[in-house]
Amino acid sequence: MRSTQVVVLTASELQEQLKVGTICHKHGVCFLVADTRGLVGQLFCDFGEDFTVQDPTEAEPLVAAIQHISQGSPGILTLREEADAHRFNNGDLVTFSGIEGMVELNGCAPRPLHVQRDGTLEIGDTTTFSHYLRGGAVTEVKRPKTVSHEPLDTALFQPCIVAQSPQEVHRAHCLHQAFHALHKFQQLHGRPPKPWDPVDAEMVVDLAQALESLKGTEGEPLEEQLDKALVRTVALSSAGGLSPMAAVLGAVAAQEVLKAVSKKFMPLDQWLYFDALDCLPEDEEPFPNPEDYAPRDCRYDGQIAVFGAGFQEKLSHQHYLLVGAGAIGCELLKGFALVGLGAGGSGGVTVADMDHVERSNLSRQFLFRPQDVGRPKAEVAAEAAHRLNSDLKVTPLTYQLDLTTEHIYGDNFFSSVDGVAAALDSFQARRYVAARCTHYLKPLLEAGTKGTLGSACVFIPHVTEDYRAPASAAASEDASYPVCTVRHFPSTTEHTLQWARDEFEGLFHLSAETVNCHQQALTSLAHLDESQVLTVQQVVLGVLRERPQTWQDCVLWALGQWQLCFHYGITQLLSRFPPDKVLENGTLFWSGPKQCPRPLEFDASQDTHLLYVLAAANLYAQMHGLPGSRDQTALRQLLKLLPLPDPQDLAPIFASDLELASAYAEFGPEQSKQLHEALEIWTVGPPLEPLTFEKDNDFHVDFVAAAASLRAQNYGIPPADRSKTKRIVGRITPAIATTTAAVAGLVGLELYKVVGSPRPRSAFRHSYLNLAENYFSRWVPHAPAIQKFHHWKWTCWDRLEVPAGQPERTLESLLAHVQKLNGLRVRMLLHGKALLYSAGWSPEKQDQHLSRRVMDLVLEVTRQVPKPEQRVLVLELSYEGEKEDVTFPPLHYKL
Repeated sequence: MRSTQVVVLTASELQEQLKVGTICHKHGVCFLVADTRGLVGQLFCDFGEDFTVQDPTEAEPLVAAIQHISQGSPGILTLREEADAHRFNNGDLVTFSGIEGMVELNGCAPRPLHVQRDGTLEIGDTTTFSHYLRGGAVTEVKRPKTVSHEPLDTALFQPCIVAQSPQEVHRAHCLHQAFHALHKFQQLHGRPPKPWDPVDAEMVVDLAQALESLKGTEGEPLEEQLDKALVRTVALSSAGGLSPMAAVLGAVAAQEVLKAVSKKFMPLDQWLYFDALDCLPEDEEPFPNPEDYAPRDCRYDGQIAVFGAGFQEKLSHQHYLLVGAGAIGCELLKGFALVGLGAGGSGGVTVADMDHVERSNLSRQFLFRPQDVGRPKAEVAAEAAHRLNSDLKVTPLTYQLDLTTEHIYGDNFFSSVDGVAAALDSFQARRYVAARCTHYLKPLLEAGTKGTLGSACVFIPHVTEDYRAPASAAASEDASYPVCTVRHFPSTTEHTLQWARDEFEGLFHLSAETVNCHQQALTSLAHLDESQVLTVQQVVLGVLRERPQTWQDCVLWALGQWQLCFHYGITQLLSRFPPDKVLENGTLFWSGPKQCPRPLEFDASQDTHLLYVLAAANLYAQMHGLPGSRDQTALRQLLKLLPLPDPQDLAPIFASDLELASAYAEFGPEQSKQLHEALEIWTVGPPLEPLTFEKDNDFHVDFVAAAASLRAQNYGIPPADRSKTKRIVGRITPAIATTTAAVAGLVGLELYKVVGSPRPRSAFRHSYLNLAENYFSRWVPHAPAIQKFHHWKWTCWDRLEVPAGQPERTLESLLAHVQKLNGLRVRMLLHGKALLYSAGWSPEKQDQHLSRRVMDLVLEVTRQVPKPEQRVLVLELSYEGEKEDVTFPPLHYKL
């Protein structure tokens, strides 16, 4: 046992759990019990009496840039304006790095701080320290926490429950007793209760009532009534085994194993009960016919024991669209294969994903293997799912769902789909898919994760609200930084990363494309903005006046870029805006968010300096079809021999958009001719290779990480490490297998309800979990909001349906029909942005339109012919007397 860190028991008897638990507790081995019975799951953790958690929370340590530190007792630390002092709390331990002047603080032992009302921080005595000059960062130091757990033989009768409310605690206590009674039944009868057998279920209830009363955390008896109906339901459905339940409980258990091994995040304290009894139909007979739930000697017997053979048959005939074959999509598809969704008759699953398998996918998308890298995700996932269940019919589609593919995912396609599962990584894509589901009245199952955070939601036509992306999250996707700030006045780590990413795009992609299009140089330049033209000018008129021929040429070019960006460029900026420059209002130019930069001196012995040149030279060599080199020792030696480039060969720096526009304005015929002639020289030879940033390419990430880090050094900004750089620049959403499996399981549970008989809103659940902080929440979705206008009421799921008729009706007939339906006069009628009718038109123009057949009018106004498979024309209406905040139901004109 000494070499064992964790022991996990699953599907085990209570006697075995007690025996193994006692041994583990004695030897200091972390011990877990995980079990599911039908729609109820149980997890127990015992990490011993003295378990130290080194990193209790998932949040990264707070890091903030320093504006000033005073000498005194206490010393007062002022953060830069963009830093949020309110994120620090009194008593937080912090340390320091990158400070110039008051270097005694760099790497010091953790110091407690005190947050003052004005946002400054007291950091202890700095009286004897050197005078603070500039720069530096203050970083939070996380405090370890100690956990003490009771052994199973004690915790069995004195359970500590993880729950979010007193009601949940009471329900968990009843489930605790139900599990204990099920173990007793197994011990007495040598078998579990039969599926939906009323006699066996009553025996379990009696055994639960006869158990010793539970005690509170202080040893006091708990005066609680046993919920006999709950225990009875658990017993009736306990014979089954469901893969969604296994996914949820298995994911949480796996995260607890990681906590035990890594000592990261607080472990469960100590019992967790999870039930999804809401999956059972509310209107079923209390004791359905047991024959419907008897084993069929098939792979779905565990599911049939809970829901019956009829439900399994219905599940197999479903046809679902799965959008996204990434981490969550793979788990969902695996779950569909295990439950048998679309595995019979006319059923099936269509997987839509336009992406290809990347190397970084392999750690969290378990349907993919190394040999699949480069292949379409949808095809690989479909093949893997078919191997899991040969009866499953999976159709891969490699087209994304958006406005450009509505001829593929159109009326005919959606008419054959029973529901949609979305596993997408952007809110823009989620909004579009949700809108399609609203348009076609299809249920939507949706899941998302970010590290240990996960959510699963269900949206049912006419029953629940429709999908709404979180406003803050949706806005953050489209966030951008002012160009001038990124170029010359960065103040945050994100600014430096954006600048480095832009550098990559300009140097290794845009310039190569421009050179390749030299025959239309003037035309192609007209398509570029000012900064892009000047970037191309730097490449072809810079350090090298012609194509590189050797690795040394590439190194010389990379060294020139280093000097331009981190030394000469900063020197030139400071010559225009000296550190002591004062504005007309008397304030310093370099104040507030504008941090005065300093030029760096190239030093090949510094790793970041060398990494920049190494990555840039290799990328430049690849762009020109030349061999590169990874030999850092040889590169250091070469750099000692190379002279620093002449500043005359480096591009000018423009510190404002006005200066940039001025320089671009001066880019007249003579400069255009010079650039064109240079391009002619550069285009002798094969085309250049434009490089597209790939987050799995080491040199790509190394270049951006090194460039951003050096830029941060210029401006005294805390730099991002390589992993953070890769995550932000590569737009990687943190994904771990545990959270992914958990949300896929939660979606699977909602799938049971969607496929079954029509259910009330109270049966459905939105779910949210935080595996790091042991937070689990499920709640009933909101009802769709009801909108009103005069006597008319509707929700987001409603629409007006009007048949086109044979022969097709006129616009006048359509408007009269609408008025008959809702008693309102139409003010305007639109198809997309095309106006088909307005009550504000002249009588003559109105008459011209009213007499026309609707489709003829649409064709004339939009000049677009409806697609052959199109069944509905969507029209938007406004009515006389309407208010601005009213969104009326669309009109579906049925062709």
